[in-house]
Amino acid sequence: MAQVQVLTLPGWQGSGPGHWQTLWEQRHGAQRVEQHDWMRPLRGDWSARLQEVVVDAPGPVVLAAHSLGCVLVAWWAAHSRLAHKVRGALLVAPGDVERADLAAQISGWVPIARQPLPFPAVVAASRDDPYCTWQRSEQLAQDWGARLVDLGDCGHANADSQLGDWPAGWALLTPFLKD
Repeated sequence: MAQVQVLTLPGWQGSGPGHWQTLWEQRHGAQRVEQHDWMRPLRGDWSARLQEVVVDAPGPVVLAAHSLGCVLVAWWAAHSRLAHKVRGALLVAPGDVERADLAAQISGWVPIARQPLPFPAVVAASRDDPYCTWQRSEQLAQDWGARLVDLGDCGHANADSQLGDWPAGWALLTPFLKD
């Protein structure tokens, strides 16, 4: 049986060199789902790209998403016939694109898919995330049927949060990697 592949799904503007996703790619061999345009994200394009990568994966995958990548996972899972290939997902700091200020910057991502995910998932959220309130993160986790993990006060859980390669985050992902 093919080894489980960890796919990273960055959010709007991608994940730079100090981001935990980039560090996981370097340290753990995770594969980034590269998008055509990180600055002007189109839900259909991003979803089609995720579909291509999952189709090409030789075996099961685990998704490690951040921000808009979390919203992408929920949308893709609600529409793809390949969701059975996903062993689990770590959804970190989901971006609330239904908020007026974010919807104005990132158009075409409303509504957020709210169906329960067809695979196990963990939503890891910060209590002081500027892009999603704690209460909204709680609601998204509930809607998606995901376990919610409280990251405390660490902003948007990105490079600015100084998580480094975030071993505690990798530990949330590892149960999905086991046979």
